[in-house]
Amino acid sequence: MNQSRTLRGGAGTKDPFPVSILSLTVGAFAIGMTEFVIMGILPNVADDLQVSISTAGQLITSYALGVAIGAPIMTILTHRLPQKLLLCLLMALFILGNGIAVVAPNYDVLMGARLLTALCHGTFFGVGAVIASNLVKPHKRAGAVSIMMAGLTIANIIGVPIGTFVGQHLGWRASFAAIMLMGIIALIGIMIFIPKIRQDQSASLMKQFKALAQPKLLIILLACAIGNSSLFAVFTYIAPLLEQVTGFHEKSVTWILVLFGIGVTFGNIAGGKLADWKLMPAVLGIFASICVLLTIFTFTVHSPVAAVITIFLWGAASFAVMPGIQVKIMNMAQEAPALASTSNHSAGNLGNAFGAFCGGWVINNMGLTSLPWVGAVLVGVAFLIGLAVYLSERKRQIPMALQEAHGEQA
Repeated sequence: MNQSRTLRGGAGTKDPFPVSILSLTVGAFAIGMTEFVIMGILPNVADDLQVSISTAGQLITSYALGVAIGAPIMTILTHRLPQKLLLCLLMALFILGNGIAVVAPNYDVLMGARLLTALCHGTFFGVGAVIASNLVKPHKRAGAVSIMMAGLTIANIIGVPIGTFVGQHLGWRASFAAIMLMGIIALIGIMIFIPKIRQDQSASLMKQFKALAQPKLLIILLACAIGNSSLFAVFTYIAPLLEQVTGFHEKSVTWILVLFGIGVTFGNIAGGKLADWKLMPAVLGIFASICVLLTIFTFTVHSPVAAVITIFLWGAASFAVMPGIQVKIMNMAQEAPALASTSNHSAGNLGNAFGAFCGGWVINNMGLTSLPWVGAVLVGVAFLIGLAVYLSERKRQIPMALQEAHGEQA
């Protein structure tokens, strides 16, 4: 195990939970803003840089691919750096990338700035999750990760609407300036509040890759990717669904998305607590709940009130599963927790890209109203994959328990 356990419960009876982990939450908030605010100011960017909306949309796709491909590479290249120093360097790079976006003279420079900030995304969350889990007692690991990840969900509720408002009234460059300011605040918080974590000698890259290449771990990463594809197959097209099928006005959709974000935040925190209670049963139960909710959404999408209630619950369930998967992956790759945790974000972003593509195909070939049940099928596949891993682990644990009991009787 590469991470020192000396911080867990080592400073008195209370964990250094609130301030230390909240500094990571602020960093997650800033990263969440830079990932999603572009969606609200895309027309402004396209007009100012004189490119089409579809071309400007590549700023979103390239960011997701930058996270998916760049995160493991960054983690490998920086695996020997002290974790606090690495977080500081990542936030400095994040600030630089957004600073370049503020002054970008053309589309190509802005694309480069987006790719630069994307490199920070997965590695920050990967290393941040490892640090957060080591700042608390073992039975609170998933809860700690969920507190850090809450920054990403809160960014959708507060940061993105504010960033969009700023961009629409002061220019899109002002949005990136606000994100850069949040990055500076996060960097100061990390420097002051995150303690220096004593690390054991890092495992060799070969050992880390071997830890990551476990078949069961790769299967869990696949479940994560498919689960995310379910979310984005529907959520990417939630606005046309609500406007064209449910009958909401464009302005109402904004507030429904805020409600979705509130559900996401509550679900993320609740999911962390559930995972700390029973890890895999919680993950599987939440996957099953998402499947049921999307199936119900196939019918409630035609009723305004029922649709809003379903969307809130679906948002809560969709993000409740994430802390548990993150901790599960770190537990399975104890020789390479940061690389495994980062790979989880890569898998998730690949799922995001596939889900958006899949949703577009469904719309063209089956119609808007087919999106919810197709999403249900996708997350159902993720549930079955997770269930297979869980049953396999249980099958192995039962003989071991019997052997231990037999040894005690002897």
